[in-house]
Amino acid sequence: MMRALSLFTFCSPIPSHPQRLKVKMSATATRNTVTPAAFLAVKPPAHPTYDLKSVIHLALSEDAGDLGDVTCKATIPDEMEVEAYFLAKEDGIVAGIGLAEMVFNEVDPSLQVEWYMKDGDNVHKGLQFGKVHGRAHSIVVAERVVLNFMQRMSGIATLTKAMADAARPAIILETRKTSPGLRLTDKWAVVIGGGQNHRMGLFDMVMIKDNHISIAGGVPNALKSVDLYLEQNNLRMGVEVETRTLEEVNQVLHYASTTKTALTRIMLDNMVVPLSDGDIDISMLKEAVKLIDGRFETEASGNVTIETVNKIGQSGVTYISSGALTHSVKALDISLKIDTKLALEVGKRTKRA
Repeated sequence: MMRALSLFTFCSPIPSHPQRLKVKMSATATRNTVTPAAFLAVKPPAHPTYDLKSVIHLALSEDAGDLGDVTCKATIPDEMEVEAYFLAKEDGIVAGIGLAEMVFNEVDPSLQVEWYMKDGDNVHKGLQFGKVHGRAHSIVVAERVVLNFMQRMSGIATLTKAMADAARPAIILETRKTSPGLRLTDKWAVVIGGGQNHRMGLFDMVMIKDNHISIAGGVPNALKSVDLYLEQNNLRMGVEVETRTLEEVNQVLHYASTTKTALTRIMLDNMVVPLSDGDIDISMLKEAVKLIDGRFETEASGNVTIETVNKIGQSGVTYISSGALTHSVKALDISLKIDTKLALEVGKRTKRA
């Protein structure tokens, strides 16, 4: 991890003034705040090599460049202290509060952050759901990085919540179609939104997909190779195989009935057929679930949208995976404002608050 800058390069050094100027705008009523332990009420997924702190450093470094925040150096007195408030500009599920806390701490450990909500809570347009108090330079420097993480994570969590609710009794999963470098934060947001994580990467689950099957010379050959590899390397992990036809489902079931196998899940890929009237045909999917008859977990994939997920969930599948949760995320509009009164006035004018 390159660290060309120290964190103090982002703005000018914290002065040693015994007294600092204080600016407090838009006073608000006393609220119940969330205790620090609640920031990570939903912990990030485990990963053997991913360094979340390094990702935060990279985000701050790409913003600061080699000179730091020249605008705040030019306009904000070193000794100025302010309070800034988190403002939701649309309804949704808030996520990334725990990560925001980490960013503020990296920029300036003296910043005091209070939250009125926690990860996974509903927020509505116009709601102030947290505040940060301390050195103005530090708050301005951290602002965009904090919001970039929170807006993306909140967008993912919001869509995940909607799809997870609609998918029941099936469980909603994301895929590996995440933004490069943000795999862990994307998948963290899915959990905050009420989904479950699929495999984290290439290392924690065997997933035999169409290209593996084509290269191996068919489903049985691919399964046999995986079972041999796991045995030879004394590895135990989940094994999933992708099937695209009922014939391939039968091939998997025949192999499993005649051979000891580590197989745990069968993916039923693109067995949801879109119709011209906007509806979907899940008859093939239901037939595949009936053939498997509970012998393995099942996962529906393909043509999964917020409009189709409820019907797919009624097919009897164990899981439904959707790449759209992370690859087509719409960020939730959140801002961090010092003058929240003016921000709300502008928001009303533009219908954003």
